[in-house]
Amino acid sequence: MIAWKLKHWRVVGVAAAFSVAACGGEGGETGAPGDGGEAGEGGDVVAPPALAPTAQAPTAAAGGEAGEAGAQTAYAGLEGDQRTALRLHHLLGFVLAAERALHDNSVQPMDAAILVQQGVLEVYDAAPTEFGTLNVELVRAAADMELPRDQLTQRLNAAKAEIARASGTLDDDAAITVARLVDISTGLYQLVIQADFVDPIEYQHSMGAALAARAALHEAQSDLRGRDPNAYTEANRELDRFVALWPGATAPQAPTPYNQLLAAGSRIRFALSPYL
Repeated sequence: MIAWKLKHWRVVGVAAAFSVAACGGEGGETGAPGDGGEAGEGGDVVAPPALAPTAQAPTAAAGGEAGEAGAQTAYAGLEGDQRTALRLHHLLGFVLAAERALHDNSVQPMDAAILVQQGVLEVYDAAPTEFGTLNVELVRAAADMELPRDQLTQRLNAAKAEIARASGTLDDDAAITVARLVDISTGLYQLVIQADFVDPIEYQHSMGAALAARAALHEAQSDLRGRDPNAYTEANRELDRFVALWPGATAPQAPTPYNQLLAAGSRIRFALSPYL
């Protein structure tokens, strides 16, 4: 119950913080230089003071930035369709996390819809001009917390289809998108295991990015297999192992240690190296 109460608080906090950020540009965590100043995941909110990371929290990964700020550096150097592809799949991750949560009978539809709401607020609303031809209203429709399970399932499917349609119009390299999504996932996971608590929200956000990475790889199977079949097979195997590091849709009491997840992410990048 504590985890879900935190999640409900988070939605209210995100909305309030986004309103403040909108008055003075894009706030939150600082993005990488040249990235247009996006914040965190795209405008994410820090936890309440009582839940702030302690000095014993995981240290920053290579590059000197930790957590959501580190995840944002995944956009560094990307332009045009390649940047749009990452935006779309980053948003897709929240939809896929909601879908996985909805399949867990212990999770209420409202809680799954909240994940979509977080994705729209934190990823889309922070950079709405970077989503190509996406009709975001089809995604927003899946953020309705009043929907029963069957109707929410239909709207999640419609959101996935719309993101796939918008992605299909782009001229991008899927291998780059997959690698950057893994970077986002591992960056966010740094905030999951703290000295005295497990952050259930960052657990789901990092899981969503991992699910989106696997989806992006599968979408590009024909192209990537044609370029290097062995590399695709290895990358697919490592991504399956990576996703398995999130054993459920909600954070367990003892999540996968960060160093194991980081090592798994490195293996994916190595498998993708023939494409990159």
